[in-house]
Amino acid sequence: MNHTAVVSSRSYTYTYTYNPSLGFHTSPPHSPLSAFTFRLPFQPSLNTPLIYPIHKSHTRFSKVCAAERDRYYGLAESPAKALRRVLELPGLHQGPACFDALSAKLVERAGFQYCFTSGFSISAARLGLPDTGFISYGEMVDQGQQITQAVSIPVIGDGDTGYGNAMNVKRTVKGYIRAGFAGIILEDQVSPKACGHTQGRKVVSREEAVMRIKAAIDARKESGSDIVIVARTDSRQAVSLDESLWRSRAFADVGADVLFIDALASKEEMKAFCEISPLIPKMANMLEGGGKTPILNPLELEDLGYKLVAYPLSLIGVSIRAMQDSLTAIKGGRIPPPGSMPSFEEIKEILGFNTYYEEEKRYATSTNQPSSQRVSSSRYSIQQRVQDYTEQRGRSPQDPIVEVITPDMYNNYGADGSRDPFSQIWSRTLRIKITGRDGFEKLDVRIPAGFLEGITNIVPALGGVNIKELLDDAADEVGGKLLLDFSDTMGDRIQVFLE
Repeated sequence: MNHTAVVSSRSYTYTYTYNPSLGFHTSPPHSPLSAFTFRLPFQPSLNTPLIYPIHKSHTRFSKVCAAERDRYYGLAESPAKALRRVLELPGLHQGPACFDALSAKLVERAGFQYCFTSGFSISAARLGLPDTGFISYGEMVDQGQQITQAVSIPVIGDGDTGYGNAMNVKRTVKGYIRAGFAGIILEDQVSPKACGHTQGRKVVSREEAVMRIKAAIDARKESGSDIVIVARTDSRQAVSLDESLWRSRAFADVGADVLFIDALASKEEMKAFCEISPLIPKMANMLEGGGKTPILNPLELEDLGYKLVAYPLSLIGVSIRAMQDSLTAIKGGRIPPPGSMPSFEEIKEILGFNTYYEEEKRYATSTNQPSSQRVSSSRYSIQQRVQDYTEQRGRSPQDPIVEVITPDMYNNYGADGSRDPFSQIWSRTLRIKITGRDGFEKLDVRIPAGFLEGITNIVPALGGVNIKELLDDAADEVGGKLLLDFSDTMGDRIQVFLE
């Protein structure tokens, strides 16, 4: 029996066919390479397709097959090993920076292969303070553990300066390993440190900077781990470009896995960086919204020679703006418009409620049913009681249920038979339209005209308006009518139409 998998990259596409007696072979080849066969002593998982990008290297394909073998035999892949597998793949790999478990889950759901943690964003989200050295090692490890436990993709942690001298660096690396990080970024700033693109940065001496990386390598060996060490220098802004290049070479010489110069000021400087220690992967930092480094697209970064790129502020930045907009809407007597936030069902799906309910069923007993079954049972019991009651009263359980409304609404709007109910207010519609002071439409909804309480649920600012009196005046009019037209305290125009 043959099983087929497609392996693609930007440049080549291969179709691999697995036969138990022959192993893998290409059929037909979709690249300049001739067909070739890999004989493997195992059968890969048939449920997980091979989707890793491969260039012309047979060695890389063999590593992919090895990863499949490990999955087949149930061998757990460490976070560091997963990250190193990403580093071995061709091309540039994008990594958004998360700041908590939820943002990390969203990164994974979006399909990224790995992510970073941002000290800037964690300091903002956890402490509400600037990234100027306030947040501690313990807080970063605790936040990191919550993040790594929430996702299955590898996470590179922001280790700042290592929180002290070389001995502190060793403790930090070991703590990050226990927290489940796949990699750690260590920098050469003095303490207290400053955000990479802000003023007042200073770096330690060359010797101390190199000793920090050496201590990190030693801590990794002592832990029996393979955590990826990302060596960062901030000396470009603190000293000079030449100094940052010197330090990067020195970091590579003592065993750093990835090199990172923060706040390079031009494309030419970025190219010069990528040309040193060519066998060591380089990391770029695309600081959104106005940093010192030019913002380049992934293809441009790949052409320069970068392997990893971080986007440190995208998630925390859009979160801040979205919360500000929502608070502005609430203060103006409204709720955020429907398109600005996911539905409650979408939120529950993201957080795993549905998965929880499904798993909960596995452990259900007669006295401890899953919550979803309890809801269904409760509904059944209520329906059964209604049926019993109606049968006792001599009525059919199929009779329609009648909603009760208040007497004044009942009498005024034709439900008492004195007026035609289908030609009066209950057959009319209220249209509520909100236009922002910038001219853009924020809300445009329609509800039954008799459902007065529903209006204040949509636009609380209408709570003090006697809509019922306006409806009384307009009940006999044919066609549409503008009932209200005013601006709220935030300058947004609110209009209510009777249609």
